Parts: sequence; C-alpha cells; structure tokens
Amino acid sequence: MEHTLMQLTHGLASTFILSVSAFLIAMLLTPPYTFLAYRFKFWKKQRTTSTTGEKLEIFNKLHADKFRRNIPTMAGVVFIIAIAVVTLAFNLNRGQTWLPLAALIGGAGVGLLDDIINVRGYGKGVAGLRSSLKFVMIAIIGLVLGWFFYAKLGAVAIHVPFIGDLALGWGIIPLFAFAVIATGNAVNISDGLDGLAGGLAGISFGAFGVIALLQSQFILAGFCFTVVGALLSYLWFNIYPARFFMGDTGSFALGASLGVVAMLTNTLLLLPIIGIVFVAEAGSSLIQIFSKKVFKHKIFISAPIHQHLQATGWPETKVTMRFWVIANVAAFIGVLMALAGGSI
Repeated sequence: MEHTLMQLTHGLASTFILSVSAFLIAMLLTPPYTFLAYRFKFWKKQRTTSTTGEKLEIFNKLHADKFRRNIPTMAGVVFIIAIAVVTLAFNLNRGQTWLPLAALIGGAGVGLLDDIINVRGYGKGVAGLRSSLKFVMIAIIGLVLGWFFYAKLGAVAIHVPFIGDLALGWGIIPLFAFAVIATGNAVNISDGLDGLAGGLAGISFGAFGVIALLQSQFILAGFCFTVVGALLSYLWFNIYPARFFMGDTGSFALGASLGVVAMLTNTLLLLPIIGIVFVAEAGSSLIQIFSKKVFKHKIFISAPIHQHLQATGWPETKVTMRFWVIANVAAFIGVLMALAGGSI
C-alpha cells in the first residue's frame, strides 16, 4: 500500500511538472508565432459552399466579423511543438507515448497541409483539401498506428464496461483506425467557436489522464496532462475574442491523439461519453448531410449544433461555456464509469 502511494505521488509530481513545462514552452512560442502569422498573413479563408454543395449563407453571416478581422490560423503548431518537445525530452516511452505522439504529429501534418492550401487561397468554396482526401490520409495514419498497436504492443482485445474484455484479434487494427478517424473529424468539426475545441479537448485529455493515473500508466498520464498544459496556453489567447485559431493543424492532431489515448487506456467505449460534445457536433453534421441528401430538408438551421444554437440567438460565449460545462460533467461521469466498470 505504501509503495503504491509513493508511486502515485511520484506520478502526480511528474505529471504536474510536464504539464507546467508544456504550458511555459507554449507561452514562449506564442509571440514568435504571432509575429510570423501577422507578418505573412496566415488569414483563414472563408468557406463559401458546404459539403453538400450549397452556399453557406447562414454560416457566413454568423462568422462575418471573424473574417473581417483577418484572424490567423495554424496556431496549433504552437501547442504541438510544445507537446512534442516535452514528450521527446522527458516522457518518451515505447508502450505509452510513441503512439499518441505519432498520432499528434501525423494528424498535424494532414491539417497543416490543409491549412496551407487554405491560407494560400487554393480550392473553390471549400478552400482546403477535399474531405475525401483528408479522410484517406487520416485513415492511413490510423491503420499504420493500429498495426503497431496490434503487432508490437500485443493488443488484441477491447474492454466492455461492466462486462469484460472482448477478444478481437487482428480486428483491433480497423477499430483503432476508426477511433483515430472518428475522433479526428469530430474535434475538427467542433473547432468553430472561440475557445470551443481547445476547451473541450483539454477536458477530455484531463479525464483520460486521470484514468491513466488510476491505471498506473503514469507516462501516458503525463502525456495527457502535457496536452492539457499546452492547451491552457493556447486558450489564454483563443478565448473570445480569439487572437488566432488552431486550424486543422491543431484539431486533427488533437482528435487523432485523443482516439489513440482512449485505445491505450482500453476505454474506447467510454470515449463517446467523455467526449459527448464531440459526438453531438459530429452527429449533428452527419444528420444534416443525410437529411439534405435523402429528404431534401434541413434538420438544423445550420450544422454542426453550435452553429444551430448561434442561429437561434445564443451568443457565441454562451454556447462555448455551456458546452464546457456539459463536457466537464460528461468527463466526470466517464471517469466514474471507468472505476465502476472494471477499466481500472
């Protein structure tokens, strides 16, 4: 008992140091990024057409002020560099941090390419990579990392809360890829209001960090709270009114890495609970697309759900903060379910 308590104390201290280090590095990197972003005009281009092809009149009306202010994008590079530096220097481990770090960097690479195309003004209406191409690129990353998870780390089963482990064999690879793709896209879709995606991601990584600590995966917990620390620095500048946006660089990186963390803690089935707002955001977009294509009718005024709420008259800050509240409650429930359901 005493040995376990000492381990936990050491793990908490290490986690705290990593988190603070990431926060400080990100704060130091922000001024150089800001200078470059405004010097070279990393302005995010406004989309003019939706996934289904029609003009985004409501979206453009809701966000007209943001695009008039010329807010730079790609700020995700700041917290990605901070997380990578801290992890590579102090917290690298084959079994616990290789995969989430690789997912973070891989997702960032896809998002960075999309952001560069957007900033330079290529593409008609969408101003970025085609959705199908981004899907394929993220899928490849998920499959490669899933193979490593299966072949090198020996993972062959998924834990079902309150029931037990379900053996999947090599089927763990496509499931791993699905987690990376789904979470990457969900975080990306949620990145539409000042502070929204960054706050939600920080809450989710914090919850999985607590689960990892309780599982005695202290190195993985350190990674999770490294992300939290770096995101706190980002949120300092991204809360309303935002100085900059994380861009697809940040959202795909965070989402892909979060999916990997859920797999490494063997709590994938708790991810939809802990990340309930991400589910609502992505789900509302899918429902809207399906309804428009099949029934030629919109369910929401504008999708995803945060835009619908804005269109009904909710101020941007109210949507963001209430979503943060929901995310915190969901994270608390998710951790309790991990405890009660046998994941710890």
